[in-house]
Amino acid sequence: MSTTPNPAASINPGSPPDLAARAELSEIDASTRNPAVFFLCSSMLWLLAGTALALIASFKLHTPHFLGDLEWLTFGRARAAHLNTIIYGWSLNASFAVAFWLTARLSRSILRHAGILMAAGVFWNTGVTAGVLGILAGDSTSIEWLEFPAYAAPMLLVAYALIGAWAVITFRFGKSGHIYVSQWYILAALFWFPWLYSIAQIMLLLAPAHGTVQALVNWWFAHNLPGLWFTPIGLGAIYYFLPKVLGKPIHSYHLALLGFWSFAIFSGWTGAARLAGGPVPAWVVTAGIAAGFMMLLPVIVTAINYHLTMTGGFGALKFSPTLRFIVFGAFNYTLAGLIGSLQADRAISETLHFTHFTIAHAHQGMYAFFTMVMFGSIYYILPRLLLREWPSAMLIRVHFWTTATGATLYILALSIGGAIQGWMINALDAQGGLLHPQVLDIVKATLPWLFSRSIAGMLVTIGHLAFAVNFCWMLFRDPAAPRHTAPTLFHDPAETEEPS
Repeated sequence: MSTTPNPAASINPGSPPDLAARAELSEIDASTRNPAVFFLCSSMLWLLAGTALALIASFKLHTPHFLGDLEWLTFGRARAAHLNTIIYGWSLNASFAVAFWLTARLSRSILRHAGILMAAGVFWNTGVTAGVLGILAGDSTSIEWLEFPAYAAPMLLVAYALIGAWAVITFRFGKSGHIYVSQWYILAALFWFPWLYSIAQIMLLLAPAHGTVQALVNWWFAHNLPGLWFTPIGLGAIYYFLPKVLGKPIHSYHLALLGFWSFAIFSGWTGAARLAGGPVPAWVVTAGIAAGFMMLLPVIVTAINYHLTMTGGFGALKFSPTLRFIVFGAFNYTLAGLIGSLQADRAISETLHFTHFTIAHAHQGMYAFFTMVMFGSIYYILPRLLLREWPSAMLIRVHFWTTATGATLYILALSIGGAIQGWMINALDAQGGLLHPQVLDIVKATLPWLFSRSIAGMLVTIGHLAFAVNFCWMLFRDPAAPRHTAPTLFHDPAETEEPS
């Protein structure tokens, strides 16, 4: 057994208490460095690949002959490859890194057996690579959010088993006597994901259910993967970074408790509401609709908690990159939650379902909320892992404004275009169904909104490239180059203060 004291124990007992705490956090960060950087580098590569596929799919919606001679880049393959690249490549790699970094910090436990996480990262990204190439080769399962061919799934399950084992070990050796709000969400997500993914694989691919049960299982999975994995990770990150950057505790522990348990109880039921009007048991749809409206409780409670925590600290948005991304994501979580509850209404669903509006809503949850929160988290985490600051505040500024503007334009364009599309389709139903010759007019009416979608995609692409350049610059910069010791901020806080 090693007798070498850790940095915290080596500090003079007369030193300020916060110095010992900082040394302990530095030791924890150092222990997470290799696997966290591996997952973050992987997520960056998949983000760029997914962005390229997204642009290709978007252009094909209004310019069908674009890359029309390439069989492996037809719309069906490019769209499915983009979706799975972003979900399993970018989003899950980033969420794994953020989740285990937060877990180690909040548990006050150094990362033991880092090799487990490195092996998990290799298995996970090998599985994602096999899955994406399989989709482009035409091996897609054609099941939404589960398009990866069967030979990719075992590698993903092995990888997740290793991550789950690591999480148990970390909590076992944790020294914190308190379970923080962020840990509630992360722990819940770590238990929910294998349940969701394994059940969906079994009931849809390995031993497929029959009839309408397949639709129920598919919607249960497609709705709960973002609902019970990405949303808890995003909320856990917000609950950590919001008070951390502001230097104050979360406003209310009791509101956080109410928000967590109401979310855990109702979120899993809401997917069935999207099958309103379908050939499924009426009670299942009704239960989904009721749960959809009950989701207003955690959404509103969490929004109140965030807002009251921010009270008095909105000025920090002028200079903190992490806070700006986090607050943007938190606002869109609230907005997406409210819109999701409204979509559970049968009358509204009759107009908006099966239109571009549902695509806008999905992107508001997965990009404007989750991805922006991950960007903010990475801006905070990476300097503590690499012990150097971000090289360019200008690139961070470009990243924020292009992605925030692009995401907003994307959501507004497809929401408006989708609503118009839904109204026109309903009008046709009254005149003879979708075989009516005016169906082509509906397609033409969506074209301006689809062009807007592509413009939004190009803005987002600029932001992703700025992020990638800053990321690589920071990662591969010359170790002998002068290092910034102060955080990279949009503005110097001292410059924003009024003279006394």
